[in-house]
Amino acid sequence: MNAQRLLKNMMAAVLFMLTGIFAQAQEVITTSGTVADSKSGVGIPGISVSVKGGTGGTTTNSEGNFTIRVPKGSILLFSSVGYTQKEQAAEDGAMFVVIEAASNNLNEVVVVGYGTTRKKDLTGAVTTVTAKDFQTGNIQSPDQLIAGKVAGVQIISNGGAPGAGSTIRIRGGSSLTASNDPLVVIDGVPIEGSGIAGSANPLSLINPNDIESFNILKDASATAIYGSRASNGVIIITTKRGKKGKPQWNFGTSLIVSSPDYRVETLDAAAFRSIVNARGTTADKAKMGTASTDWQDEIYQTALGTDNNLSVSGSMGNIPYRISAGYLNQDGILKTDNLQRISGSVGISPRLLNNHLKVDVNLKGSNSKSFFADQGAIGSAFRFDPTQAVRTDKQEYGGFFEWKDAGSTSGLNTLAPNNPVGLLEQRENISNVNRFIGNVQLDYKFHFLPALRANLNVGTDLSKGSGTNKTPPTAASQLRGGRAGTNNEYKQENENKLLEFYLNYATDLKSINSRIDVMAGYSYQDFKTSNYFFNDRLYDGSDNPATPDPVFDVDYPQYTLISYFGRLNYTLANKYLLTATIRQDGSSRFGPDNRWGTFPSVALAWKIYEEDFMAGNKIFSDLKLRVGYGETGQQNLGGGNLYPYIPRYRVAELGTSYWFGPTTNLYPIYLPAAYNRILKWESTGQFNVGLDFGLFDNKITGAVEYFHKQSKDLLFNVPIPVGANFSNQLDANIGELKVDGVELTLNYTPFRTEKSRLDFSFNATYLDREITEVRGDADPSFKGIQVGGIAGGTGNTIQILSKGYSPNAFYVYKQIYSADGKPMEGLYEDLNRDGIINQDDRYQYKKPDADVFLGLTTQYTINRFSTGFVMRANLGNYVYNNVFSERGVYRNVIDPLGYLQNSVTNVNQTNFFNNQYFSDYYVENASFLRFDNINFGYDFGSIFGRGTNLRASANIQNAFVITNYQGVDPEVQGIDNQYYPRPRTYTLGLNLGF
Repeated sequence: MNAQRLLKNMMAAVLFMLTGIFAQAQEVITTSGTVADSKSGVGIPGISVSVKGGTGGTTTNSEGNFTIRVPKGSILLFSSVGYTQKEQAAEDGAMFVVIEAASNNLNEVVVVGYGTTRKKDLTGAVTTVTAKDFQTGNIQSPDQLIAGKVAGVQIISNGGAPGAGSTIRIRGGSSLTASNDPLVVIDGVPIEGSGIAGSANPLSLINPNDIESFNILKDASATAIYGSRASNGVIIITTKRGKKGKPQWNFGTSLIVSSPDYRVETLDAAAFRSIVNARGTTADKAKMGTASTDWQDEIYQTALGTDNNLSVSGSMGNIPYRISAGYLNQDGILKTDNLQRISGSVGISPRLLNNHLKVDVNLKGSNSKSFFADQGAIGSAFRFDPTQAVRTDKQEYGGFFEWKDAGSTSGLNTLAPNNPVGLLEQRENISNVNRFIGNVQLDYKFHFLPALRANLNVGTDLSKGSGTNKTPPTAASQLRGGRAGTNNEYKQENENKLLEFYLNYATDLKSINSRIDVMAGYSYQDFKTSNYFFNDRLYDGSDNPATPDPVFDVDYPQYTLISYFGRLNYTLANKYLLTATIRQDGSSRFGPDNRWGTFPSVALAWKIYEEDFMAGNKIFSDLKLRVGYGETGQQNLGGGNLYPYIPRYRVAELGTSYWFGPTTNLYPIYLPAAYNRILKWESTGQFNVGLDFGLFDNKITGAVEYFHKQSKDLLFNVPIPVGANFSNQLDANIGELKVDGVELTLNYTPFRTEKSRLDFSFNATYLDREITEVRGDADPSFKGIQVGGIAGGTGNTIQILSKGYSPNAFYVYKQIYSADGKPMEGLYEDLNRDGIINQDDRYQYKKPDADVFLGLTTQYTINRFSTGFVMRANLGNYVYNNVFSERGVYRNVIDPLGYLQNSVTNVNQTNFFNNQYFSDYYVENASFLRFDNINFGYDFGSIFGRGTNLRASANIQNAFVITNYQGVDPEVQGIDNQYYPRPRTYTLGLNLGF
């Protein structure tokens, strides 16, 4: 009895436990969360999420978010190409999963000209920077995203104005007086880089938040497929695409605070009074005011801004889409400066005919409204007398203090500087610019021959800019020039049309263990500009000035490029690679005899790591040798001259018209223009050898490159004898330039665990540029072409283009110093020992280009927190400090022309009374180390419910600079004069995905 009862109880207990286990096994939970990159902390799209040992699953959306229902206690697997697989227990609620980039990303796809290839199959010097590695913070222009990120690429700020953008140089450029800007291709459309009226930077019209990746083509074997426009490198920008799935929204907002922390060191009011009292006459002392004004305080401000972006991506049926909108409103640190940009983009990418037809439609538009401050206020601020008040109690000149001269027509001293605040507040310079970039690309894989593809790309780049620049009749800046208020108008339209078609055939030849990939195509691109010139009209200051005068003239410069191109990729045994390209371009910019140019290239690569003798080694995890040579061209002369070979007449400058008949009939003057019938392409040949490597399971990866560029038939605008043509300047092919360089890229991950990771990325570039020919003759007295105009005097220049020297070397006298190390005024070395100090004693001294430039990026992630920084350094670059040479003398304080001006503190170091513009004392070493970006981020996860994710970020840009240069910014390009200082910028951001 007891035994039976015991048996029943045991069976009941077992049944109870089995029931509990079964019930637990059947319990289903819903979990959602974010999968983020361990390096950047940014959500990763397209990550596969599945149950270990189970079936089914999902993928993360465009912001890295996912939702999945799974049995309680399940283990989730997170995997994707390019990332290591991660296992993590499913949580009932929100999850935050961090996964690492795979140690070997050689299978990732890289965009090259007219196609893509795998990273491991590259034969040329191509670098990819994707969204997870971009610079962060207040990014107003796409070029700023990759500053300091790529060896051989310099992103040099054009100043601190909103939307000012940067100068981009790839491997130092390949020209002298023609363009050194790289070709920029956005979603397959080569854009017009000459800019549009009303915009300081054409790239600032593109919203950086829409960009997915940059692919930088640096050597000629990679760029020759773009032929005539590729001598300065190619930047291929790919924008973000939609992915299949439910709509996923993302909203990001940033608060931006910019601080004017970098200024010219000028004398304060007390120091200024001391100099006037010590050196001035009684009349000079009487001119001083009673105020103590810091004019830089008066013109600069702490500027606020906001950047807001909203996007949605997903699919409608089988049609993936992405739609975005952005709004940027940024004040400048110079008062009255402001940029407002509204942008939008639409992208759809359906796959039709059983995936045989790929369609990509990309539409991007923007409207930019700029309020341009009068940057002349910057120079006036460090010139103007600090003892004067900003305003007076009189109404003349708008109530601003100005220097007077009773003998002038306007009552003003016409040579004195303008009141800096008056320049800002009495000018209304507003522009409105619209830009549209769109294309449709069809890629068809033939049904009867899938190895053959046809690609058609039709696109356009349209921009329209207009603006007005008004000053009231009370403005001293106009009265000094004999005008009583102006209302200048301008209007410009650019139209860039593109048609490209190519066939591509790729197949494996298994019988010979090979793969062949052949492409051939045609390109047509037409550029047209419409310039509308209006009369310079008087402005009475009213809200409704007189009816505008009719259009003064309309100009329609236009040129066309027609091209044929082809490429062969051949791979043998997956070890030996060959790439050969050729492009033939015809440009309407050159005459019939020189219109066509041919640009070939060839490159070889050897995957050493795939060889049998590398098997089993414990050091190398990747090793590839690349060698290439190619030729590229240049047809952008600069200066807007599209027809330099045609005898023609040009419209004279405004103000040189004449009256004929009634006084209302104003006619322009037409003058013969200089021309050169034999002008031809500028060409560059480039040799490149590179070694890609990975060490210790790719814990360390990188590349080292050596390159040599030789440019010939350089397009020069050179001085010619009077009477030799219709001008004293002529475009001609007369120069040669060589560039040698070495690049090093290193990526190092000291440690990576499930919860934390530390990454370093370092790049270094050495450049040596030398002019090997300036003009065809061998005149020993010819020292070069003088360039580089400076403030002070009339027509003074401080740089020279000379054979055997770096471009734009400084052309100066050798300063003599006293025993205590101070420069001695007016004393220079007699270098040719002829007993006379004259032009023959000037010499080439230093150069503006850095010998070495460096970039270092670090990123540390632990759980949900991330932090990092970006540093950049230049070594061996020099700057001519024109602010010191023009303002740092006592003569400018007590000006004999009837007014007082301020000086910079450098006058206390030199004690110069008169300007010494050509002294090498003012050529300063501008090497620097700049902390470009310090960033922090924290991911809060799904705090608003399942399917949402909130991330906060903070950035400091231009945090600080270490340099011996005494000017505002050591990164000024060659000559420092009235530079708009770059602010220190603080950005707080929130990003919500839902």
